[in-house]
Amino acid sequence: MADTPSPRLASIDAYRGFVMFLMLAEVLHLGAMASIFPDSELWMWLGWHQSHIAWTGCTLHDLIQPSFTFLVGIALPFSLASRLAKGQSFLRSALHALIRSGLLILLGVALRSFGRPITNWTFEDTLTQIGLGYFFLFLLGYASQRVRWIVLAGILIGYWALFALYPLPGPDFDYAAVGVQPDAEINSTGLAAHWNKNTNAAWAFDTWFLNLFTRTKEFTHNGGGYATLSFIPTLATMIFGLIAGTWLRDVKGEWSKVARLAIVGVGLLALGWGLGRLGICPVVKKIWTPTWTIFSAGWCMILMALFHALSDAIGYRGWSYPLRVIGANSIFAYCISHVLDSVVFSGERDAPVVISAIQTHLGKDIFQFAGSEYAPLVTGAAVLLVYWLMLFWLYRQRIFIRL
Repeated sequence: MADTPSPRLASIDAYRGFVMFLMLAEVLHLGAMASIFPDSELWMWLGWHQSHIAWTGCTLHDLIQPSFTFLVGIALPFSLASRLAKGQSFLRSALHALIRSGLLILLGVALRSFGRPITNWTFEDTLTQIGLGYFFLFLLGYASQRVRWIVLAGILIGYWALFALYPLPGPDFDYAAVGVQPDAEINSTGLAAHWNKNTNAAWAFDTWFLNLFTRTKEFTHNGGGYATLSFIPTLATMIFGLIAGTWLRDVKGEWSKVARLAIVGVGLLALGWGLGRLGICPVVKKIWTPTWTIFSAGWCMILMALFHALSDAIGYRGWSYPLRVIGANSIFAYCISHVLDSVVFSGERDAPVVISAIQTHLGKDIFQFAGSEYAPLVTGAAVLLVYWLMLFWLYRQRIFIRL
């Protein structure tokens, strides 16, 4: 790796900002709007893409977490080059990476513990999943691209084998105890059944591992099917990002970078989808199956190609300024979306802090002009604007919160 720092790419911040915008935009409650206007194809489409697939498949909302994870990998070659240019030793960089891993894990646990009587030791949060694999990613930052591809393949094949070899539930298995209906539509048959919800290898691991921590009650299953061991294929997503970030740093010619990202992205998309259709492994985001890792990495490559073409290849960056404001403080954006939206005044679940603050200063009836039908959208847009203005203030003050 060269020891000269590279200029900051606008496309990376723009893509990261787009991803965080999608997450912050949950306050728009497009699903509620779809329920209010069930005959509108537009609202139904928007609501569908702001929700998560029950199990197999993908919506735009499902691409938030893999994109955020992928971008961690993309940023690493630039970060390592900057540290090398400053003369930072490997040992010091390694210590920083190890501390960052620990902080990400603890921050993820803290965010999952809001409103809980005790610390909620669970490890499926995006930040925690990244933290569990980040130090290994850091080490791969010093490896060749060939080694990265080999490790990537080993992770995907090994994780596939872990699930494929884990026995299917027997005839006396208590599906109700793990929150699953035995005849549920999300259940697959044949080989793909090894990745069914809360009957798989990762679920079995968590029924042992999570009960090692103090809990208010015994852990039996995660309601969404999420699992701690997903950090392993999540690391693979970060490695895909690391490979792409190295291309962005080292490949000559902006359009050559765009072409490589787009071509590889389409190939990964087809490969992941094809393996899923063949029944070799379903494409499931919630347990981060190997096919999901490949499929979502394809989308990430394509989106990165698009943002790089629009920002760095064409050279016009003005359009992405609102997104770059968000992307420059992605950790802060992630935290406020989890904290402010969940904190309430006087125990009233229908009074999030931002809405209450707006009504305090501008009047209780501030949102009534929109009418009851559009109230979820209008109030959500007001909250989203407040979030952006907070990020804008940090951006103008050149305050960037990083771990």
